[in-house]
Amino acid sequence: MGLKAQLEAIIYAAETPISLEQMAQLVKESVVAEGAGDEAEVKSRIRAALEELVADYGDQDHGIEIRQVAGGYRMSTKPEQHEMVRSFAKSLKPPIRLSLPALETLAVVAYKQPATVPEINEIRGVDSGGVIATLLDRKLITTAGRKQVIGRPILYKTTKEFLMRFGLKDVNELPSMEEFEKLVAESFQEELIPAQDAGQPEQNDSARLEITESSDLKSSA
Repeated sequence: MGLKAQLEAIIYAAETPISLEQMAQLVKESVVAEGAGDEAEVKSRIRAALEELVADYGDQDHGIEIRQVAGGYRMSTKPEQHEMVRSFAKSLKPPIRLSLPALETLAVVAYKQPATVPEINEIRGVDSGGVIATLLDRKLITTAGRKQVIGRPILYKTTKEFLMRFGLKDVNELPSMEEFEKLVAESFQEELIPAQDAGQPEQNDSARLEITESSDLKSSA
């Protein structure tokens, strides 16, 4: 089996984006057997094979592509096939919901990170402590040390899980706020348990975003 075929199979089988380093460990023996002299040459050959794979899947006859996400490579459906995949996903499971408090808090952290709870509360105008706990539990955000001010409040930032959920290579690829909200609605696969704001009445159904089963069973953001 050639190197391209090996990498293609690995990327396809991987449940999460797989890095060049991880692939190098898996195929190193066979690449060395084909004449690679050292580690640098092994990675050079893998990069070249990956570039060819990306180009191959970039052809319009393919409905999927190989792209970089969260520091690794993954297969995903092409954007132009999004509606078809979303229709398929809808047929599998009923719509699920994401609370507006969770969406608002996640957006603040994503665009202001690292951010503290007081800073998030100031922007949203309500206590976000409960929502922060939910986002931490879902591994969409994590702690990032403490801010060097009085009280040393904890700083929060988004995680690799966040990048994977939204199909982003890094936070520099974050879209506009409007696009971000649309991306949230299309990308979540499992329900984010509504986090009720402290002292706020429970949100009714009209105050939530209704979202569909994610097309990213193997899909693009």
